[in-house]
Amino acid sequence: MSVLRSRPVLRWLVPATAAVAVIGGGAAIGTFAAEAEPSLPPRTAAQLLVDLQTSRLEGVSGTVVQRADLGLPSLVGLIPGNDLTSMLTGTHTLRVWYSGPERQRVALLDTLGEQDVIRNGRDLWTWESRTNTARHRTLGDAETGRAASEARPSLPATPQQAADLALAAIDPSTQVSVGRSATVAGQDAYELVLQPRDEGSLVHQLRIAIDAKQHVPLRFEVLAKGSDQPAFEMAFTQIDYRRPEADQFTFNPPPGVTVTEEKAERPAGGRPGHVEPAGDPQVRAVGTGWTTVLVARLDEAVGGKPAVGGKPAVGGKPAVGGKPAVPPAGAAPDMDLSKLLGGLAAVKGDWGSGRLLTSKLFSVLLTDDGRVLAGAVTPERLYQAARG
Repeated sequence: MSVLRSRPVLRWLVPATAAVAVIGGGAAIGTFAAEAEPSLPPRTAAQLLVDLQTSRLEGVSGTVVQRADLGLPSLVGLIPGNDLTSMLTGTHTLRVWYSGPERQRVALLDTLGEQDVIRNGRDLWTWESRTNTARHRTLGDAETGRAASEARPSLPATPQQAADLALAAIDPSTQVSVGRSATVAGQDAYELVLQPRDEGSLVHQLRIAIDAKQHVPLRFEVLAKGSDQPAFEMAFTQIDYRRPEADQFTFNPPPGVTVTEEKAERPAGGRPGHVEPAGDPQVRAVGTGWTTVLVARLDEAVGGKPAVGGKPAVGGKPAVGGKPAVPPAGAAPDMDLSKLLGGLAAVKGDWGSGRLLTSKLFSVLLTDDGRVLAGAVTPERLYQAARG
């Protein structure tokens, strides 16, 4: 278990991508300025891990900037309006406020407006300034124990959540060390470095800058093999450890806003207190640690109908090889699945054949027999998993 998972204040020090995934992506201005290394008393990696575990904060606010340069092919542009791909490219700026587990707010800023997610007790609001629309939900008993950032599945987009995931990977496959000291958002910080020992991983290093006094992550960087520049990074550019004022978490609908009321989530099966088992039974993991490969059936993701290899896709039409395809239900209206898959490199081996997507930090293999395999690994590791 990650040392952060048992520390709610660290897991939700600032809202993360769940909120971002809800409110979308947009280019923003932000830079991580280099500053002179501060002189700090020496600390070991073990001491820094203890610092993270014992940190306690009542509140925080600040600005977080995220940048990604994953080397994704241009075909991601074939999925217009897709929040996932938008957050995997470019620069994004968020304002965040945290005042305990029941009061959190994140505002995603772009050149055209602002988009917010606000949690205040049982009230959960989302608002978009460009359309002047809002959604409101009164959280049920099963949801009140969760932060707003956990309300929907997401990718990590703050130093805290990314560090949580990274520290969960610490095992014999990880080399842990102390890097250079740094100054981040005006705060002196130590640097914890995690490095995979397995050559099959595409990750070279994870670097976590930890506030020397408050012991919370201020910056998170992921370096791909063969590069000395982060492929993915996020950092506070400004931070205030005082508890935000209560009015920061009160949503006052602007004039003319259209409000949609949503129902609270009900426990599975209608049984109070029932908790759904963690994990997706349709997805299995091959391997462990940094070189874990996730395997799923692509046909299950599109209503039980094969989607690759010239076999019928949704609506009975082929989806690969440049032939027409019908997007799965719920896909973006302008999404051209045939172009998306046809733009991937064709690969084959003793495991079969399919299409391969590669980037600096992850690889995805879609096989012609309807499987999808993904991981922060080399294509060779995907092929090994595909043989199983």
